[in-house]
Amino acid sequence: MLEHFFKLSENNTSVRTEITSGLTTFIAMGYIIFLNPAVLSMTGMPSQGVFLATILTIVTGTLITGLFANLPYAIGPSIGMQAMFTYTIVFGLGFTWQQALGMVFLVGLVDVVITLTKLRASIVKAIPVQLKHAIAAGIGLFIAYIGLKNAGFINFIVGGENIVTLNNHAFNQADKAGQINTLLANGGTTPTLANFNTAPVLLALIGFLILVVLVIKKVRGAYLLSVVITTVIGIPMGVTNLNIDIANSFSMTFHDFQTVFGAALGADGLWSMFTTPKQILVVILTVFSMGLSGLFDAIGTFIGTGMTTGIFSKKDQKEFEEGKGFKSKMDRGLVADTFATMLAGIYGSSNTTTFIESAAGINAGGRTGLTSVVVAIGFIFSIVAAPLVGVVPSAATAPILIVVGISMMNEFKAIDWNDLEVAIPAFFTSAFMALSYSISYGIAAGFILFIVVKLARHKRYEITPVLWVIALLFMLNFVAMAIG
Repeated sequence: MLEHFFKLSENNTSVRTEITSGLTTFIAMGYIIFLNPAVLSMTGMPSQGVFLATILTIVTGTLITGLFANLPYAIGPSIGMQAMFTYTIVFGLGFTWQQALGMVFLVGLVDVVITLTKLRASIVKAIPVQLKHAIAAGIGLFIAYIGLKNAGFINFIVGGENIVTLNNHAFNQADKAGQINTLLANGGTTPTLANFNTAPVLLALIGFLILVVLVIKKVRGAYLLSVVITTVIGIPMGVTNLNIDIANSFSMTFHDFQTVFGAALGADGLWSMFTTPKQILVVILTVFSMGLSGLFDAIGTFIGTGMTTGIFSKKDQKEFEEGKGFKSKMDRGLVADTFATMLAGIYGSSNTTTFIESAAGINAGGRTGLTSVVVAIGFIFSIVAAPLVGVVPSAATAPILIVVGISMMNEFKAIDWNDLEVAIPAFFTSAFMALSYSISYGIAAGFILFIVVKLARHKRYEITPVLWVIALLFMLNFVAMAIG
């Protein structure tokens, strides 16, 4: 039955290999069930509820990928979109977490429509390759910068007088989100190196060094293993919280899940965002930026891991770019990804993506959807880890953001920095994401400057209609912001 459904022989694999590969991927990405609640709970969302929403999102999206697309990929909340959800949409733009979930649902809904109509492939072809690389690298910078601050490695001088340390204590408590929001919105903040003289910061440094060693030595499950080791080390240091009622924690998980489940479609969610023309424009641009980032992320993972292993043939990629149906595996994979994001918004999580950690399972021989089914089963059983959500300190998860961000820096090498025609829009795309705390503003700056540069070089023919429309919308948004 498994042989026939997943076409194992046709893909040169076996049940044993697929199970081993699925377990490998599960271990490699298991850290996300602790990282996602840690980041999203800063907005005021209950971490236990986010934990269960994260697992349900992964299980649903990964099962769709395995059973519908027959691909060995796992789908889960994107680290880049976690950052955008918390720091750009909630802290930066001032939306509530319920409204942010509404945007996640809207991104998924729009992506489903444009994917089913093949418009998604047209958008991919319309964006210059150099800007795609700049967007990916910029998200990496953004994630690493947030990781440095979550770890407490960076202090902030506000107005030249008071130093506010964004350390683990601040990020462990949702009620301090207002303090963080005020700080990030304050134009007088100046980053400085922290004094490594507090237990949370020292623990984060230890955790970072542990993770670096594990990653360099290519230890399987390095991220998850570093979380466990750092959490244990944090016990004698007084950073790890052991005051957890295990029995109550399970009941609290399901109770808190009721708070986040469906909030995206409630009165305080999706329907509360369209109050003024300015807010409508901001929502449209934010949804577009989230969708664009997720699209490039997913396709990048597919191409980076699927082309060399034979999962996606050249014929399959050509079918994706030129075909009108959904014959290609890549098409079906993207359909799974879009439905997963829409469901993530309903469950109570940030946007999903095809996890790059799937490469671990693929390297172990995974070639079909059976690998994904095994991953999903693994996450179903991980619900028993619910009590640990309140135990794991931010010092154990922040290093992951730094290392993941660093791993995305390889996108910079694909940019021709010797050509200013390419370098100028690429720089502003990537730099603005980190420095302005907004993926949207990075994309806006890059697209607008791309058009300016091409017009200056009399290369108007290189500016696609899609770029003109996107740049115009961003310009309208900036004008609306200027006039208040």
